[in-house]
Amino acid sequence: MIKFGALLPHAPISVPGVGGTEDLEQLKETTKAMGQIDRILAQDPPETLVVFTPHGTVYADAIIVYNDRNLTGGLERFGLSRRWQWETDLDLVKKIAELGGETGLPVFPMEYARASRGRFGESLDHGVLVPLSFFDPAWASLVKLVVVPLSFLPIEELYQFGKAVQTAVSDLGRKVAVIASGDLSHCLKPGAPAPYDPRGKEFDHKIVELIKEGAVKPFFELDPVLLEKAAECGFRSLIMLLGALDGVEFESKVLSYQGPFGVGYAVASFHPKGERPGMVGDLLQARAEKVQSRRAKESPLVRYARQVVESFIKGEQVKEPEDLQEYSRERAGVFVSIKKHGQLRGCIGTTEPTQADVLQEIKQNAISAATRDPRFEPITVEELDDLVYSVDLLKPAEPISGIDELDPERYGVIVKSGYRTGLLLPNLEGVETAAEQVAIARKKAGIGPNEPVKLERFEVVRYY
Repeated sequence: MIKFGALLPHAPISVPGVGGTEDLEQLKETTKAMGQIDRILAQDPPETLVVFTPHGTVYADAIIVYNDRNLTGGLERFGLSRRWQWETDLDLVKKIAELGGETGLPVFPMEYARASRGRFGESLDHGVLVPLSFFDPAWASLVKLVVVPLSFLPIEELYQFGKAVQTAVSDLGRKVAVIASGDLSHCLKPGAPAPYDPRGKEFDHKIVELIKEGAVKPFFELDPVLLEKAAECGFRSLIMLLGALDGVEFESKVLSYQGPFGVGYAVASFHPKGERPGMVGDLLQARAEKVQSRRAKESPLVRYARQVVESFIKGEQVKEPEDLQEYSRERAGVFVSIKKHGQLRGCIGTTEPTQADVLQEIKQNAISAATRDPRFEPITVEELDDLVYSVDLLKPAEPISGIDELDPERYGVIVKSGYRTGLLLPNLEGVETAAEQVAIARKKAGIGPNEPVKLERFEVVRYY
């Protein structure tokens, strides 16, 4: 089965020949720990390395597994001429995809060039190459490889996919090591790749402590805002690694943690020791119960929006509510937001009333959010049980003279430049400052950060 697991950073600057003498000196604890991982694997080399990488091809609604016969790559763009090549374990790829499909996961074997649609050439990304460059070719050049790039499916599905990898390994009788490639926060100090945020250090500390404790469930209880603020790239790789160890008692150690350049680099090992109860069923059940708990408390307007969507998607006639007649005398702009497992699934609205009353406004925008949001595919019948809704009734907007008149918890914002208009609702997860609020609204409208804009603010009454 899975013989060993590791969380490894992928900073090119840590590779001799890319990083200079001073850089490597600052990263000596990291590189020493990478050497420890190499020596552990060299004692009993795996037949196949499964690598989860956050770079390369990224899909929001699927998990891709590269099925090229050979996988190659180099770090030329970082100034290193060395190249690597591995044979893909195609039997394991096929088995993973088969088992993933049996559990209802959207897993697709795909050649690298096709998956990346030609945008990344034909070379493996540094999320794969940097960690593997620390392994001794005497054993590492003989292993086969399975590479799984990042997916933005909910983390429960990623954990479930890791379990499918474990089962595939067991079914084929492979000796496999799993590598979760990923850096932690990218905003540990000013000058880091992402703007400084003190929550980056909080995130890194939390992840390091959870690994030391050998905990799994707490990873699924982390604040989503903390994940977003940390600007990390290793969390999902780590979740898939933990899924590959589902039902396995393991000893986990943090061999090093450093952040000299404002990015958190953690090296950790995971040694299987025995068995323990699996968590896949419990995680999925807890998620379903959370949705049902939310629905048990939903307001009448939200219930109406949900029923509109469900009836429309099922091709049934929408029943007009008899207990909401008070809203038939009101008119307002309305936004309907739909989320699936904490991720936005659709959001459409009107800043001013366009229908005869609020109920008709909700009906129109609920159907549009479910079927016409250009960012997403239309919602399907199979998804309906997983969705939660919110409804915002907008008060009239008023012009303001500057950003200092905004409060992202109280006011939404409208930015205008010519025919381009961007809107952001108030009190959104992860939006903590007026500057962030305006920047996001600019981006939605395609307005550059330095273009002059007119600002308006508005309040909402939000229903859950």
